[in-house]
Amino acid sequence: MTELSDWRRRDLTVLWHPCTQMKDHEWLPMIPIVRGEGVWLYDDQGRRYLDAISSWWVNLLGHGEPRIAAAIAEQARTLEQVIFAGFTHPPAVELAETLIARAPADLTRVIYADSGSAATEIALKLAHHYWRNLGRPEKQGFVCLADSYHGETLGALGVTDLALYRESYGPLMRQAEVLPSPGQWQPAMAIDRLDHEAQCLAAAEALLAREGHRLAALIVEPLVQGAGGMRMHRPEYLARLRALCAEHAVLFIADEIAVGMGRTGTLWAMQQTGVSPDLMLIGKGLSGGFLPLSAVLTSEAIYQAFYDDYASLKAFLHSHSYSANPLACAAALATFRALDDDAVLARNRELEAAMDTALAPLAAHPHVLEYRRTGTIAALELTRNKARGLPYDWRERRGLAVYRHGLSREALLRPLGSVVYLLPPYAITPTQIHELAAVIGEGIELATRGSAVSVAVNAPRHEQAMEL
Repeated sequence: MTELSDWRRRDLTVLWHPCTQMKDHEWLPMIPIVRGEGVWLYDDQGRRYLDAISSWWVNLLGHGEPRIAAAIAEQARTLEQVIFAGFTHPPAVELAETLIARAPADLTRVIYADSGSAATEIALKLAHHYWRNLGRPEKQGFVCLADSYHGETLGALGVTDLALYRESYGPLMRQAEVLPSPGQWQPAMAIDRLDHEAQCLAAAEALLAREGHRLAALIVEPLVQGAGGMRMHRPEYLARLRALCAEHAVLFIADEIAVGMGRTGTLWAMQQTGVSPDLMLIGKGLSGGFLPLSAVLTSEAIYQAFYDDYASLKAFLHSHSYSANPLACAAALATFRALDDDAVLARNRELEAAMDTALAPLAAHPHVLEYRRTGTIAALELTRNKARGLPYDWRERRGLAVYRHGLSREALLRPLGSVVYLLPPYAITPTQIHELAAVIGEGIELATRGSAVSVAVNAPRHEQAMEL
């Protein structure tokens, strides 16, 4: 039997990892994880790492959550998979009923998918096809916010405004209209936050008034723009943006893939706005982080626009082989039961307070531009010059220095460029949040001292191995 310590070598001979420059792993050892429990991940050498980012934001209640694991095991003994065209099954129906009962008003139908990007694709196709079915085929355009991220398939990249992800594939996609984001505001700007927000809304109103006749939908990450650097905005902004969309007959798509399931302090971020979207996307934590599952919730008006004879071109033909997988649906149902049984969202208020107490003081660091938090999502943005708000060049890899230091201190932190953030499983404790804050403070000090490239890359190999 191969020794577990050999996984690193074997991995590099056969795998190509996502969002990874594989050449980095000539000097930055891959970490084989063999077990997870609560907030902890354990590698093949017995070292542990506190998963401060919920393994790309999917693990909701903690690794190995026994109630979810038991629900999957029980479902596996009954039905593991069935075609979802012409057939249905109890977990899919019960989960759809659960989602609709808890969703913002006016959302009445559920379409299942298997990833966030797939949910975005469904929403974009639905929006375009909806207007076509209503006799307005000219409404084909889309609108997104600056620094937005909605997935990495081609349609999703078309409404994503992060050059790192989309620049190489520009010739393959359609370009959406991009609006300024209130999340772009930062303390070094000459304008205050509310005035900047008003300018963003004015730009949205002008665009929708001018181009609404050809626009199908606007898509937004409510309250927190995740991959764009945990950029945050107010519920009042979203409510006004949604009203502008209604005024100009443009569908409003709320992408709650990352921010839903309680991450912003309410089950759905849109609940804080007092308004409902036309389409809402759910994913990541929906299954508690156990299995791939996403969903698109639609209004009854959108559903009825497609309701016709099968042979009609009105039909929405979009499918996934594993749509509504029974195991994933069972995991999601168990996740909702656990949220209720443990009163998790109410309990999370203590975690939010701990984040403010532990992390807000780090904003005083001369190279920290801002501390921001929404729900249990907290972020610290590093800066070269605090007074002027100058960013670090991405090639300096300041975030990598924080990441490597975190690993040396039993913490999995994966900064977004120069934005260090916490988005932990709800199983984390206030004490652990304070411990993470200490590690982050040390990491920021290392990352902003001299050349971060030398800190991150040029350490002796034995130091790298020891730290990682």
